[in-house]
Amino acid sequence: MKVYLGADHRGFELKNKLKEWLFKNNYEVEDCGPTEYVKDDDFIDYAVAVSKNTVDTANSRGVLICGSGAGVEITANKIKGVRCSLGQSDGQIAKARNADDINILALAGDFTGFDLAKNLVKTFLETGYDPAERHVRRINKISELEKLT
Repeated sequence: MKVYLGADHRGFELKNKLKEWLFKNNYEVEDCGPTEYVKDDDFIDYAVAVSKNTVDTANSRGVLICGSGAGVEITANKIKGVRCSLGQSDGQIAKARNADDINILALAGDFTGFDLAKNLVKTFLETGYDPAERHVRRINKISELEKLT
């Protein structure tokens, strides 16, 4: 599985730690930026890059980090085909993967330590989607909404 990563200045350090951890765990990782700390960067640029790559690449997922996680979550969900959720607990992420087939995980760099982030990312990457009829129906309804914009 390919994992796309992106973060603004408030998530830069956590992104780099996660990137190293993912490499060590044999994931194919692409860093969508930034590659160096930029104090006044905009999370939007990285959220769009990760989102487009994730949607365009089969068998891939994305992880985005900004200070609160909300900015990257909102931005990512503007891209057709993205289902992004802010990660707060292993159980919540497992349910979001299982029922909603989220393909991008948003993390709050200001409030998520490395150990919790590793657990959330591990759950996100290892939990499968349950294609029960109700789950498929709901995802299809979301896809229909994307046609309205």
